[in-house]
Amino acid sequence: MEYTKITVDAIIEAPITKVWDYWVIVEHIMKWNAASPDWHTPRAENDLRAGGRFTSRMEAKDGSFGFDFGGVYDEVIPHKTITYTMDDGRKTTVTFVDMNGKKTQVIETFDAETTNPVEMQQAGWQAILDNFKRYTEEN
Repeated sequence: MEYTKITVDAIIEAPITKVWDYWVIVEHIMKWNAASPDWHTPRAENDLRAGGRFTSRMEAKDGSFGFDFGGVYDEVIPHKTITYTMDDGRKTTVTFVDMNGKKTQVIETFDAETTNPVEMQQAGWQAILDNFKRYTEEN
């Protein structure tokens, strides 16, 4: 199946080693992985290696809705690239770009699903990435 590709990105005011750690360590993932303040990630698992599985439980804080987001890593190059296949077969690539040792650009390109409008998906993923940026820069 051919999917529409969507890209979101952010420049984080932090060195690549910190950005990488905050992106992949479960304790950090649970603090930034939400698109809005009324959502959270109460549980996450991350086996960061090719063939390793990851999952995040994303829920509305009021308990009205939740879902598991997960998949399997295809390739992991520390401080450079993560590629994975989501449970529904869609692909994602996350690229980390060192910008003079003080800033890091994070670029996510993912296959859009076919249920929701592309603009909605792009806004949601960008909101999560913006939350990651805020969390990483403040901690």
